[in-house]
Amino acid sequence: MASSQDIPKEMEAIVCHGIKDYRFEVVPVPEIGPGEILTKVLAVGICAGDAKCYAGAMLFWGDKDREAYCQPPIIPGHEFICEVVKLDDGVAQKTGLKVGDHCISEQIVPCWECRFCKRGAYHMCVPHNIYGFRQPTPGAMASYMKFPAGSITHKVPKEIPAWQAAYIEPLACSLHAVERGDIQFSHVVVVSGCGPLGLGMVAGAKQKNPSLLIALDMFDWKLDIAKECGADVVLNPSKCNVVEEVQKRTEGYGCDVYIEATGHPSSVKQGLLMIAKLGTFVEYSVFGSETTVDWTIIGDTKELNIHGGHLGPGTYPKAISMLEKKQLPMDRIISHQLPLTDVVKGIDLVNKSSESIKIVLLPTGK
Repeated sequence: MASSQDIPKEMEAIVCHGIKDYRFEVVPVPEIGPGEILTKVLAVGICAGDAKCYAGAMLFWGDKDREAYCQPPIIPGHEFICEVVKLDDGVAQKTGLKVGDHCISEQIVPCWECRFCKRGAYHMCVPHNIYGFRQPTPGAMASYMKFPAGSITHKVPKEIPAWQAAYIEPLACSLHAVERGDIQFSHVVVVSGCGPLGLGMVAGAKQKNPSLLIALDMFDWKLDIAKECGADVVLNPSKCNVVEEVQKRTEGYGCDVYIEATGHPSSVKQGLLMIAKLGTFVEYSVFGSETTVDWTIIGDTKELNIHGGHLGPGTYPKAISMLEKKQLPMDRIISHQLPLTDVVKGIDLVNKSSESIKIVLLPTGK
């Protein structure tokens, strides 16, 4: 089994013990067995899902109708870039990785046995072991992490700085949302929300060459970044009636594709009003609470296609390529780089949204 020297017995980590109970602790470095990879974490992003989990969103902590998804104590973090420090010859041959390579593991570790895995839809795997929420997949808010057997790994060029490479996971998610929109050349596309996912969606949608690409956000400085990502038109819902503005630009029809990336109920209702008949609505957000809409619009009024989006199946190679080719303004998208100990500060920045886009934690201090 190949390994780098001086792997410590213990490491620093953030451990989730419950809602708003994230603690900085010293814990054992993971031990690996056959088919597994031990990595050193170079950078880890804070997802909006992480922030909503911290705040107590029902998706993660359950209610009378659903089981809790987060099962503490657990190390959070599913947006990361790592360096290989230990693996066996079989894994090296299978993955093409070697000690010292930079790499990423897709955020879900499939079981490869359930109905969805056997059909190729591994991102909907029934056990649904996403890093950072429950065993057996602790996350990356630590000095080291383990990639279990069955994980999907990708080598990442070292030319991509670690603080940028932590954006591969959210960008892969953004690209999956774009694919769910089935964008055509003639389409008018609207992306609602210019956070980390929304900006990746704008950049991805631009590569589909729609006739018009519109970005929406409440903050003008984020809309400026959306322009750099490829938006043709940017609109601020706090300053204009965005439904009317989109209709003006589409001869009154509305947009063909609406991608929702805010997780706010008002954006859902706005999209249903804005979208054209026979349009496609893509929902890719984590909501803090239930959202109520007039479903008559979806059915009898407009006959819409409603597509959900989850994770980033099949899109990691494209995300890595886009960063390698410097196709996004990463120095503006990565708004903050913080030490691991500032995780709560980072979560607060994510939840406020007004001062940040993507928060990246640096466990190594680099």
